[in-house]
Amino acid sequence: MPIPPEHRDLYRAFLDQGLSSWLARLPDQLDRGLDRQRHGDLPAWEKAVAKLPTLPAERTVRLDSAAVTVDLDLGDSQRRQCENLLRKLAPWRKGPYSLGGIHIDTEWRSDWKWQRLAPHLADLRGRRVLDVGGGNGYHAWRMAGAGAGFVLVIDPSPRFFWQFRAVRHFVGDADGHRTHFLPVGIEEVPEGLDFFDTVFSMGVLYHRPSPLEHLLQLRDGLRPGGELVLETLVVEGDETTVLLPGERYATMPNVYFLPSSAALCQWLSRCGFENVRVVDEAVTSTDEQRTTDWMTFQSLADFLDPDDPTRTREDYPAPRRAVVIANRPYP
Repeated sequence: MPIPPEHRDLYRAFLDQGLSSWLARLPDQLDRGLDRQRHGDLPAWEKAVAKLPTLPAERTVRLDSAAVTVDLDLGDSQRRQCENLLRKLAPWRKGPYSLGGIHIDTEWRSDWKWQRLAPHLADLRGRRVLDVGGGNGYHAWRMAGAGAGFVLVIDPSPRFFWQFRAVRHFVGDADGHRTHFLPVGIEEVPEGLDFFDTVFSMGVLYHRPSPLEHLLQLRDGLRPGGELVLETLVVEGDETTVLLPGERYATMPNVYFLPSSAALCQWLSRCGFENVRVVDEAVTSTDEQRTTDWMTFQSLADFLDPDDPTRTREDYPAPRRAVVIANRPYP
């Protein structure tokens, strides 16, 4: 069976990277991740991306700027066509993007998070990077802009897959086709892979009912000496402090364990990581996560107590996030 055009670069990259054991699983993983029977809106997203017009070959791509930017000369009608098609993929959660003069003002100012953590990362030049739960790939493009040699986003959302494909349409081959997306969760990553130089998991841990299992899965994806970059919701407290919310936290139904930063560091140590350090911790502001013209649903301001923004509507501490970096030890 021929490989669909949108997957050819992914297959080629897996071959080039020597990921032969994973390559054999790709057809099944892609079929399940992009199953039209399970995702009723998927044909509309696919159609929107397919309708994006052929773009001028001459373009300037900046993957190292706050907004992932593609400058190219579009006529007014072509720009309106592109914008209408990109809006069919909404809501846009992570960004921002500037594509042919179309500014996608996403719910999250993801560039702020990148700005906070980037100074603490190992040099990404030439590194093999896995971005777990990477959304539409904004941070992956920034990783490519920092020189990563191979970047793989995994996220089970087919909407995010087609948002990524839309951005790829604008970026073209400016990144050397080093940035890829596979619509699966971390449980689909082969066990004991021991491959990636850097693994990112940002905004995932608190959605996992078994957080230590998630940490062990992240460790298994790293080569010995590799670096984990973990960002998650935390609460204030000592190494024994962990919040287990009720049915909802900040109106989200699937939030489980919120440790203190000290407890999170202890978890990582217990899971076999070393050189564990907190590099950033801050309360999330309503300037960083908010409703926009490209994400018109409720956002952080709607999830907080209107009389006390330091608390959620359920009377828990307002969202606070920490970035922790650790390494997988050598044998």
